[in-house]
Amino acid sequence: MQFLEVLHAATDAVQAALAECEDWTPTGAKHGQYGFDLAADEAACAVLRQAGLRVLSEESGLDRGNGPVAVLDPVDGSSNAARGIRYFATSICVVVSGEPVAAVVHDHGSGERFEATAGGGAFCDGARLPQRQRENDLDRAVVAINGLAPGPSVWAQTRMLGAAALELCAVAAGRLDGYVDFSDSGLGCWDYLGAMLICAESGVNIVDATGRDLVITDHAARRSPIAAAPPLLEQLLQAHRHLTATTQRADNFSDS
Repeated sequence: MQFLEVLHAATDAVQAALAECEDWTPTGAKHGQYGFDLAADEAACAVLRQAGLRVLSEESGLDRGNGPVAVLDPVDGSSNAARGIRYFATSICVVVSGEPVAAVVHDHGSGERFEATAGGGAFCDGARLPQRQRENDLDRAVVAINGLAPGPSVWAQTRMLGAAALELCAVAAGRLDGYVDFSDSGLGCWDYLGAMLICAESGVNIVDATGRDLVITDHAARRSPIAAAPPLLEQLLQAHRHLTATTQRADNFSDS
């Protein structure tokens, strides 16, 4: 099977598992993990491993061995799902020799499914994502953020939707103008890699706020992605630097 076929099959398996799952309560094993996370993880991993892929999952870690890795977030937006907020996704990205080559992000609320292959374009429900006109001026932009911005926003409107993969896909689709992570710990690679490829294939760039490599397969590592089409991306980076630097200066002053 081709990578995309495998990813679609794994996503379909998650849909079926969630439809039958009766455990939507916290597992108690780790913060923010629910019974449906584990059911979705088991369903997706079975398909991916049967296809010969190693898996790096938020829920079950990294398989040993060599070869292509399927970076999996079985349920991105678990808190939304647990509360009945229909904005959560399954995100899977295949990484080969350090490069994302295929990705699927499925919106369980709307039923939309995004996909991309390296050099093959990005699609939503089979239709190529159009190169829509995007906002170039920060003071008119609608920006999704994760965490709390350390100061007043410098863009027109803010969205905090709680599912990074879907928010990044919304940037790729031209529904949002940008995305900025302000969370204390940052995001795991499973949160953004699938959407990162979809963004890249639709003319949107994603970078880490501090310039670190985003294509990683380390379960413990965290990153702070910022996404937008140029030239808005540089404006968002400058805004992030300004806001965080201002907060750091205030903290240093209060500690002195």
